[in-house]
Order: sequence, then structure tokens, then C-alpha cells
Amino acid sequence: SCQTGVTQWIAACSGLLQTTMVQGQCRRMLYGIFQRRKTGRFPLSTERVGLSQASGAITQQNRSFYNTNKHFSAKDSLQPSEEKVGAFTRIIEAMGFTGPLKYSKWKIKVAALRMYTCCVEKTDYEEFFNRCHMPDTLNSWFLVAQLHVWMCLVRMKQEGRSGKYMCRYIVHCMWEDVEQRGKVMGINSTALKEDLRSMVENFYAALFGYDEGILCDDHVLAAALWRNLFNRNCEDPRHLELLVEYVRKQVQHLDALSGEELLLTGEVNWRPLVESDARSILKPLSPVYNDEGL
Repeated sequence: SCQTGVTQWIAACSGLLQTTMVQGQCRRMLYGIFQRRKTGRFPLSTERVGLSQASGAITQQNRSFYNTNKHFSAKDSLQPSEEKVGAFTRIIEAMGFTGPLKYSKWKIKVAALRMYTCCVEKTDYEEFFNRCHMPDTLNSWFLVAQLHVWMCLVRMKQEGRSGKYMCRYIVHCMWEDVEQRGKVMGINSTALKEDLRSMVENFYAALFGYDEGILCDDHVLAAALWRNLFNRNCEDPRHLELLVEYVRKQVQHLDALSGEELLLTGEVNWRPLVESDARSILKPLSPVYNDEGL
């Protein structure tokens, strides 16, 4: 009968062994139960009290843990990971429409166009071509432009539904610009259509590669840059090292910008490809005031 009682208590306490915090303690206690039952020195009620205390300890320890749906942003402030929307908004978005956003859709579209313009006009393509030994062609221009567009997409996806809506319009502006540039260069419409189809496939493949690289170590990011930006044609590892450092510091720079300002203005200033002061990457320069506060 004693062995039956011990077996029942072992079955009741099997769930306790799954708790890693007190797993060793429960094992030692159960081992002590077996030893004491063999010698008959302690009654069964003693073991029951001991196991009840262990169960109470586990419950007390589990109360100190909790789950949260929040994450730290670039500015170390807690924000909800998903924007809460109503049932009506979820229904119309499931049908393919865009529900009401935090800001006007027209303002977001204007900001998206300005952000894409910053990717195109505020990037020194000649420096990229010279330092990375890239040919001065439309495809090389597109590869450098899509790298900066991807970094903007990574930043704006952190701004909830409004940021995702802005991302879609940034990509729309990019394809419109690529098509217009191809027409200005005199490319045949049939050849341009084939080139656009190939660019679209390479663009979305590059997004997956860059996303994996930014989440992993520098080796994975360098491999993504070698495949997508250099088209598997880079024999100098210093070029890859330069681009990996460039991507890391640009993403850090974009994370330090205000999300509301980006949604309303879309203004982005890129850091240079080669930094004159390497320590300036670590922390943005704070404004200097005089004695009068100016």
C-alpha cells in the first residue's frame, strides 16, 4: 500500500519535473521518498507535506515570470509590436482595401515620394562605382538604389500600418522611376519590359537576402551583398567589408530618426560611404548651446 501511495504521488508530481527552475530539487525529493519508504523511517504524510511545499515553491517562482507583447525600439522605449485595429478595419483590409491610418494617405504618399527621392538624389553613385569597381550602367544604378530603398523599408516597417502603407508606395515610386529612366535612355519597349521583369524578381530576392543578413552576422550580410549588389563578381574582400560597414551604420542612423517625422516628411540624409571620423558612427552629434541657450 505504501508503494501504491508513493506511485500515485509520483504521477501527480510528474508535471513538476517539467519546471526547469526546480527540476533538481524535485528529483532529489523524490529520490529521498524512495529511500525513506524502503527503510520505513517516515510516514507517507511527511512526503505529502514536502511535495506540497515544493508545489507551492514552484507556483511562487512561476508568479515572478510574465509574458509581454512589447519590444524595445531603437530609442529603447516600449511600444506595442502590433497596432490595434477594429473589426471593421480588419474586414476591409482583408478585402484588399486600406483602412484608416494615423495620418492622411496623401501626406504619407508625398513623404514616400520624398524618401525615394532621397534614395536617388542624395546617394553618391559615382563613389560607389569607383570604390567598388562597378560598371556605370542602368543595372548598377538600380542595384545601388534598391539597397537604399531596402534600408528605408526596414525602417518604415517599424511604424505599424502607416509605415507599411508608405513602404508600398516607395516601391511603386521606384518602379515608375526605373521605367521612365529606361525610356529616356532609349531602350526598346520589349527589351525594357523583359528587363523590368528580371529586376522585379531580383529585387524581391534581394529583400529576403538583405533581411537575413541584417538579422545575422556580417558573414551572412556580406554574402547577400556579394550575390545581389556585386552580381557574384567581387574578388576584393575589402569592397565587401566596406559595404557591410556602410549598411550597418546606415541602418543604425535610420533607427535614430523619429518615426513621426519620417511619416510626415520622408526626409533622409545618408552617411558617406567612407567616414572621415569613424567614431562618429557610434553616437550622433548632440547640438552645442551657448550660455544663453542658443
